[in-house]
Amino acid sequence: MSLKRLGAGRGRMPLVVLAACALALGGAIPESSSAAADGKPRCISTPRAYRAAWDARQVRCVSPSLFGTTHARGSASPYPRGFWYAWAGSSTNLERFLELRRTYGDTPPKVGIGILSYVGYPGLNTWDTPTDLAVYTLPPGVRAQVPAFETWFRLLDEEFGNTGAYPLASQTRLAYAYSRLGPRQDVVDAFQAVTGCRRTALLNGEDVSAKIGCNAAFLGALAAAGPSPYATGESKSCFRNFAARYKGPKTAAALRGVLYQCQDVGFLNTGVGLGYNTYANPFVCKPAREQSVLQKYTGREFILPNTAFDRLPSHVDIELELGKPSQRRFLISGYC
Repeated sequence: MSLKRLGAGRGRMPLVVLAACALALGGAIPESSSAAADGKPRCISTPRAYRAAWDARQVRCVSPSLFGTTHARGSASPYPRGFWYAWAGSSTNLERFLELRRTYGDTPPKVGIGILSYVGYPGLNTWDTPTDLAVYTLPPGVRAQVPAFETWFRLLDEEFGNTGAYPLASQTRLAYAYSRLGPRQDVVDAFQAVTGCRRTALLNGEDVSAKIGCNAAFLGALAAAGPSPYATGESKSCFRNFAARYKGPKTAAALRGVLYQCQDVGFLNTGVGLGYNTYANPFVCKPAREQSVLQKYTGREFILPNTAFDRLPSHVDIELELGKPSQRRFLISGYC
């Protein structure tokens, strides 16, 4: 399954989110009152309190100790088991989801699909996988990190040592391609410029292939890396395979390919820790075609070690109502 193929990051789907690295704290503020001793509203600091606010259609501030990830209903972890890292939405995203719930609670598909759009799912015109929003805290000492391209390559060096698979010059070219967008260009244009894969075909849900213009270095990286963790693969093996098997030029396209294949760094990924989607932003009262590129950037996103839900200090699952595909014209026409 995928967050394209289930949803992050994402643009491959991810499931769902710039900031400094944050230490995740357990958050032990009592839930019996929504006001602090000084009378000011208390920020939600536990998954249970978040669920209560959701059910009551309340909009409140959310503590940075809470994270949220959309996932296929019944999953045992935020991302499928083979993934090394999971994508997660920030507390600011969780606040926005409460706003969606309050505003569109009587039209549930605008809430559920709006959340999936906000965290970066493509293919939502036909998405029909039952999907939940997990809200959770992290174990002490576990860090949530900003998923910039530089972060990924640092993590790879830390895990595998300097294998020579990710030359600095190619890392620089990749970051440069995403930092030189014109006022009407977006991250899908950057993906096309690096990989050759045509924008229109990607947004129409076509698989990456030579047929849609994807270049040899990008496709060679996918082949060398082997199966995605969405299939039968596993992230760390995927990266090892690339380092050992890829014999082509180690260009920006090849580096983009291995991130795409091994860690769900999809074509909607911004590389700077902000979400993005080409659909109408739920919080901008215009059709998608009238929204600027800037307005289609969404919330803050992080990556964190993919861990089974039962190993987290606390979590809740919120079922998202997605409705029927025929009820989703708001993705293009706008939410209001």
